[in-house]
Amino acid sequence: MNTVEHIKSKIMRLYQTNPNIHINVKMTHPKVIVEGTPAKIVGAYKNIFQIEEHDSGHLNRHTFQYGDVLIGQVVITELDYVPTVSILNRK
Repeated sequence: MNTVEHIKSKIMRLYQTNPNIHINVKMTHPKVIVEGTPAKIVGAYKNIFQIEEHDSGHLNRHTFQYGDVLIGQVVITELDYVPTVSILNRK
């Protein structure tokens, strides 16, 4: 099983068993910056997954690719995957 498939299976398992997670996101396009925020996985599909998080009382829904986790743009605390090169740590 390649790494993207491994990540996908773990996110699918979280979605089915305990979709409440904590997430860190740092993306420039679209601009999304979320750090240590409680979120809920609301959908897990073939190529993407969706989360909902509350920021300043507003409900926000974001869609990510499993590859975003692979390269470190999205970090799910409950997922035991740590990318070898994390974009979150780049300057």
